[in-house]
Amino acid sequence: MPILEDTTPLRSGAHASGHRFDGERRWAAALSLGFEARDEGADKPVTRLARRWHQGPLRVQRPFYPEGKTGCCHVYLLHPPGGLVSGDELHISASVAEGGHALLTTPAAAKLYKADSHGVAWGQHTRLQVARNATLEYLPQETIAFDGSRGRQTTTIELESGGRTLGWEVLALGRPASDLPFATGALEQRFHLSLDGKPLWLERQLLDPKHRRFTGHWGQGGATVQATLWAVGLDDEAAAIDALREQLQDNHRWAVTRRRSVLLMRYLGTSRNEAWALCEQAWHLLRPRLTGVPAHTPRIWLT
Repeated sequence: MPILEDTTPLRSGAHASGHRFDGERRWAAALSLGFEARDEGADKPVTRLARRWHQGPLRVQRPFYPEGKTGCCHVYLLHPPGGLVSGDELHISASVAEGGHALLTTPAAAKLYKADSHGVAWGQHTRLQVARNATLEYLPQETIAFDGSRGRQTTTIELESGGRTLGWEVLALGRPASDLPFATGALEQRFHLSLDGKPLWLERQLLDPKHRRFTGHWGQGGATVQATLWAVGLDDEAAAIDALREQLQDNHRWAVTRRRSVLLMRYLGTSRNEAWALCEQAWHLLRPRLTGVPAHTPRIWLT
């Protein structure tokens, strides 16, 4: 049988593999997870990972139950490449049905690498949906933006009445310990949190090291590490804020407030370890108030 050769010309900029390496390059990956609370004869429902779908290099390990069979379902989000390069587009979505309780985290820091010669941006988009009387904790390890990185990170959280969520984003800019500051590039962060379709917290932040805001005392102030922690569903937000202020080490690099039933804690400084420790300590204080059970550190954080 004769071999038929495909003589269809490749699009401009396309490689024989079908990938592009010009300004139109796009390498997509997606992960969708669905958690449900099921009656399995125990004293209370068991949260199961009932649905999972993936495309490209995004996976999850098997669910863990370190808090007991009827406790929170821990799941680790895996991105084997370990970082984002120009053209990467990650889409992560997770939903927790009524009565469920899930915790999502990552095994290591995510890295945002320098853009290519075309300046093509990367994208990372996370969508979290929490039903009535359900809880979702989103606790990824930190993100490190290399000098020259360009991209957009969006986090969308959709709650139903009675839904609870607690999460954070920790971002380190550059690698100052290696004398490689974040001196070029541009990042955009967006947060959108809504309750029954009505927005509670909308935020857009541009990080451009060439803009005077980046070094001005009225803006970034030269800080290389920042973190945002949120919590929704607390019975007594004022008491939770008082507990944070009383029990966390007092300094000018962090603050906590509340707006429209959203507790927000911010860190702006120069130490990844300090930002991470602050968020973890706040989680240990807030989780019992939010869920009625103490915090249980994911074992992947200890490896």
